[in-house]
Amino acid sequence: MRTEVVSEPGRPDRPNEDFASLAVPAHGQGGCLVVLDGVTPPRTGTGCLHPVPWFTARLGGALTELTVSCRDLTLPEILARAIARTAEAHATTCDLSHPRTPQATVVLARWSAETVEHLVLSDSVLLLESPDGAVTPVLDDRLARLPRASLATDALIDSAIRNKEGGFFTAAADPAVADRAVTGARPRHEVRALAALTDGASRWAEMFREGDWAECFGLLRKEGARALVDRVRALEAADHEERTRLRRNKTHDDATVVFAEL
Repeated sequence: MRTEVVSEPGRPDRPNEDFASLAVPAHGQGGCLVVLDGVTPPRTGTGCLHPVPWFTARLGGALTELTVSCRDLTLPEILARAIARTAEAHATTCDLSHPRTPQATVVLARWSAETVEHLVLSDSVLLLESPDGAVTPVLDDRLARLPRASLATDALIDSAIRNKEGGFFTAAADPAVADRAVTGARPRHEVRALAALTDGASRWAEMFREGDWAECFGLLRKEGARALVDRVRALEAADHEERTRLRRNKTHDDATVVFAEL
């Protein structure tokens, strides 16, 4: 089994708000991967004493442990329990009702000898490769479907569309959001490999249009996760002055890639 994990902060002077893990228990043919993209808070605050990396480490650690140890639970049940456990860890010190309480996108996958299960919440990406080389993206595209005018300011996002019906959803403090995730399962023999990318890495395909998802997966398979992140960084640097693609987005974002060949 071939696995790779690369996670790089967008800036050397800021902590990485992403989280990535791979677990391959020695007792069998199963395993899991977890990728979170922490949501950078506004300068006006979050109502929380803790930074985003604290939140993603807590949530990601809970997801990894529960996915490996509780195979009788569905992935939405695991996400709900992990959110509840993380919320409990700071409920007495922080205002978890604040719309920008620490939160994250989620990609979660679990495989056994028979099945590959998946869950995606918000705009991180999971790619599934079949034995014939076809690549299927698993996307929660609710954020992408929103009118760009709705995304003009953080205030609009907080008050109108974040974690609300008609908007988009992230893992924050409400376990019920787990039911909003995109989920599915495939027979193990239909999945040869899989890869999870935060949007800082998926920019190669989604923002810079260097290739489609199959070509993105081909790059990962041939050159590795480090090569994909390096190419994104080069594209960001080239676009920095004209901001043709980046527009209002930050020049560099935290970029995480997890690759697993089953």
